Amino acid sequence: MKTFTKLMATSALALGLASNAIAGELTVYTAIEAEDLTKYAAAFNEDHPDITINWVRDSTGIVTAKLLAERDNPQADVIWGLAATSLLLFKGEGMLEAYAPAGVENLDPKFVDSSNPPYWTGMDAWVAAVCYNTVEGEKNGVPAPASWKDLTDPVYEGHVIMPNPNSSGTGFLDVSSWLQIFGEEGGWEFMDALHNNISRYTHSGSAPCKLAAAGETTIGISFAFRGAKSKAAGAPIDIIVPTEGVGWDMEASAIVAGTDNLSDAQTLVDWTITKKANEMYNAGYAVVAYPGVAKAVEYFPEGLLDAMIDNDFEFAANNRADILAEWASRYDGKSDPK
Repeated sequence: MKTFTKLMATSALALGLASNAIAGELTVYTAIEAEDLTKYAAAFNEDHPDITINWVRDSTGIVTAKLLAERDNPQADVIWGLAATSLLLFKGEGMLEAYAPAGVENLDPKFVDSSNPPYWTGMDAWVAAVCYNTVEGEKNGVPAPASWKDLTDPVYEGHVIMPNPNSSGTGFLDVSSWLQIFGEEGGWEFMDALHNNISRYTHSGSAPCKLAAAGETTIGISFAFRGAKSKAAGAPIDIIVPTEGVGWDMEASAIVAGTDNLSDAQTLVDWTITKKANEMYNAGYAVVAYPGVAKAVEYFPEGLLDAMIDNDFEFAANNRADILAEWASRYDGKSDPK
């Protein structure tokens, strides 16, 4: 089992120790970016200093795998900030506690599980995009792509990096969206051709864009907000919205079924959907669950929200294991070391 990075508000927790029997303490599994989690944690503890949170974070795929492995002996009390496709999978496995957080009626309905009461609530959405380094593109004679299919052209060989869907939520939303955009057979044919041009698969969804921003690759398949942040910091990149449409997913939160700290878990989940929390999410994401909160983001590409596909989250969740196994059998040879 991988070693998780632990961000602790006030105390440490050994991974094998079940904390859900300790009153006033919560073990929270998360895939929130470390830089954002620190801020969210501090804000929560400003409002609820009586609740000690032991944070356990890693990339989406690793957190998802750990939760599934612990299905019969849960170690987490709450999941805060994990892909909605993962939470739908847990819901189907009976791993989540149904709960309607206080104020849930204020959220955009597409950010709320359809069950009544809901099993999960969304926080924010991240949307796929292509980060293109204009300097490296000119130097290497690699033109800016306009579509996903463009990236299969031999001119891009060795100049493209994307996330591994087995570890990255961004990588999985890419793969599941391509299977929806191109159909199952066409999606795998597209990925076969794309694989020829991939130099490496990273374990982080933000890494490909960061690498493009740093000039370490010409093209990074990542998510739009990461590109906007890098461009605002001065990176010579363009954020491209492929013409076929783009995949997307939500960060969402839920209570783990069977927690002995239900009251404190509910307090945390109540806080995760507040306007205050959503205003903080907007610092890292352009699309948030609370209507009217999101502010315009500099360099966020025009037309991106219109390009978001009608994502079939049930398809992605129900077929996740098979999709990931098939992807690994075809392409894992170019993945970064674990």
